[in-house]
Order: sequence, then structure tokens, then C-alpha cells
Amino acid sequence: MICDQVPRVAVIGGGAAGFFGAIACAEIANGQMNIIILEMGRNFLTKVKISGGGRCNVTHGLEHKFDFAEHYPRGKRELIGPLSRWGQEDTVWWFRENGVELKTEEDGRIFPVTDSSQTVIDCLTGVAKKKGIEARNNCCVNRIDKPNEGSFRIWINDQEDPIEAEYLLVATGGIRSAQSRNLLESLGHEFTFPVPSLFTFEIENNQLTELSGLSVPSASVVIDHLGMKSAGPLLVTHWGLSGPVILKLSALGARELEQLDYEFKIIVNWLGEDWKSEQLSQRIESERNSNGPRKIIKRSPIKEIPNRLWKRIASEAGVADDQTWSELTRQATSQIIRSLISEEFEVSGKSLNKSEFVTCGGVLLRDLDLRTMESRSVKNLFFAGEVMDIDGLTGGFNFQSAWTTGRIAGEEIAQRCFS
Repeated sequence: MICDQVPRVAVIGGGAAGFFGAIACAEIANGQMNIIILEMGRNFLTKVKISGGGRCNVTHGLEHKFDFAEHYPRGKRELIGPLSRWGQEDTVWWFRENGVELKTEEDGRIFPVTDSSQTVIDCLTGVAKKKGIEARNNCCVNRIDKPNEGSFRIWINDQEDPIEAEYLLVATGGIRSAQSRNLLESLGHEFTFPVPSLFTFEIENNQLTELSGLSVPSASVVIDHLGMKSAGPLLVTHWGLSGPVILKLSALGARELEQLDYEFKIIVNWLGEDWKSEQLSQRIESERNSNGPRKIIKRSPIKEIPNRLWKRIASEAGVADDQTWSELTRQATSQIIRSLISEEFEVSGKSLNKSEFVTCGGVLLRDLDLRTMESRSVKNLFFAGEVMDIDGLTGGFNFQSAWTTGRIAGEEIAQRCFS
């Protein structure tokens, strides 16, 4: 049955989930709904702008919904159903249908072929405009009233008159600010308190600092006392350790590490899980036999270990600059092997890019109908994106959850009136 009057949909949040939800609603409504996006900041789609180093990691190449869902520390089980409704293949299809050609890189991340996030922004804002969606920036939502069932009054900035809407989609992103949490409470929704996710580890180690900019392709990192392990590329920075292996570990242990005040010990295998002490011992013995007169520090004997890292590890094992392979002692050999496969570091804090801040925490998933993204307690109230207690690993997973949940919410809102 079609509604007697043109209904209004208000979307709070002009990010990926908000825009995609509004567009999904508009595509089905075909001009028969009044849709408005309210963004608190000056610019829309700010995370899209800076994500992936300004390239926008749209999604990931994993196609099976169960494999995809494994990349969400929070929301793993709950997202399987939504991903079957709108998965990464649907996302890729939609962007290509709307003029954004995509490419899949070796690690599975999917980017626009232009390598520019502006391509994605132009697509979303262009489609929204074409569909008649009104997008307002600098709109700070002060409070939301619900005068009766199925209607909302949204008070923004210092305006005397509220915006009235029959449907409300909340897509504000992570609930870092007290204002965003107060908004959820005013709507009668509980939430898990937000803590940082996807951050790098601060380590006070002068020898490590001197290696800033160095990377290894496949390391493994363990937080032994928490039983947490991660593998992947590792990057040394001027403040500690970063790269996908660290970001994954930070997401997996977001709440536990916050409780430790970000002070804990990690064990690094610079070669990854495939290398064991016996294998390394054989490699070093082979180097000793075949290159006896050559200086140890001159060149790394293992291609996966950069020369700068090899020199530091060998020097810390007591190897002199002019020492040759034939002079390498058993004690130094043992120390080199230990450092390569089980070097310990004390983490003393975290570092993060505040613009790309990802939170662990949000609206409790048990309070939502994930078939529609609607609140179980408030009719016509929907949620999408990071405002929910869902967060993913790096690689396009957070954007995919935004596209998925926004799409499902937007479609449901439109179908309420046009089905």
C-alpha cells in the first residue's frame, strides 16, 4: 500500500553508511519520499576521503560471506545474514553501474582504478543529488523527540523549529563523543562504551626507532598472556610498530588492551610462522660454510630480512662490524635466532590517526533486527554503520559493513511505504 502523503526520511550522518542508506531508499522510492541527510561537520564522507591513504579501500575481494564475516572482531556472527543480502559482489556491481571502475590488489583490497577517494565521493554525492536527496552540512543534532509512534522531531543547531520525519536512520559513525552517546540514550538505546580499535603500538626502543620506515612482508606478533596472535606485513615507525599485523592485533584485543592501559609485552617473529629455529640454524650454518671470509654484517643471509634489521640483530648479539662468518660463535648464533623468531618488546601506549579513528563499541546488536536494521523497541528507527557494535579489520571490511547495513536499512524504509 502506498502512503497517502510523501513521507520524510531523516538520515543523521553524512558518511558512507548514511549516504548509501539514503541512496538505497531513494532508488526504491523513485522520487516519492523526501530524504534529507544531516551531517554535523563541514564536509561529507570525510572517512571516505582519507581512507586507504586517500585512495578509499571500498571493500575486499573475499566473496564467501562466511570468510568475509571472519574479519569482524565484533559482529562476526551477526553479519552473516546481512552479508548474504548485500555482500561485496553487490557493492562492486553498484559502484561499477554508477561509473566507478574498481580493481583488486594482490592482498585482496579493492580500490577505484583512479586511486583517488574523490572518485567514490563524487559518485555518492552525484547519485544522491540526482535522486533528489537533500544533504545539509554543519547540522549539529541537539536532541530528538518522539511525539508519537512512527514520527520524530529532530532539533539541530539553535533553530527554533525542528525537522520532522516519519523515519529516522542513525548513521553517525563511532560514538566517541558524549553528544553522540546522549543521542542514543535519548532514543532509549543501550550501547557498549567505545574504545579505540585499529591502532599502532608505541615502543620506547632506540635501536628500533633507528629502523623507522623499515618493513617486513610477513611477520607474526603474539600477545602471549592474552592468547592473541596475528600475522602479516609489519612496519617499523619512529614511535614503534605498525602495519596490518599490528592493526589486526589491536582490533582483536581492543577491549583487553584498553583494560591494560596499553602496557603489555609482545613477541615478534620477524620471519612469520613458517620459520623455526632449526631451519634458521641450518641457514646460518650454510652461510658459515659457503661464505666464511665474508663479513657477517655486510648483507642479510635471509631475503625476507632487510639489511638494516639484520645488522641491528647481529650487532645486538655481539657481532663486530669486521667479524666474518667463519668467526661466528655459537652464543651469537643462538642470540640471532632468538631475536629473529621471538624478539620481545614492551608496548607503552598506542598511536592512531584521529581522522581514521575506528571504535569498538556502539548500539547493542541484540536490540536491533538485523534483517532490517530497525530498532526492536522504537518503530521506524534504523541504524547503520559504525554506530552499531560492529567493527572490522583493515582491508575494506569497515566500509563493507557500512554499505551492507546502510543498504538494508534504506531498502526497508522505502519498502515500508511502497510494498
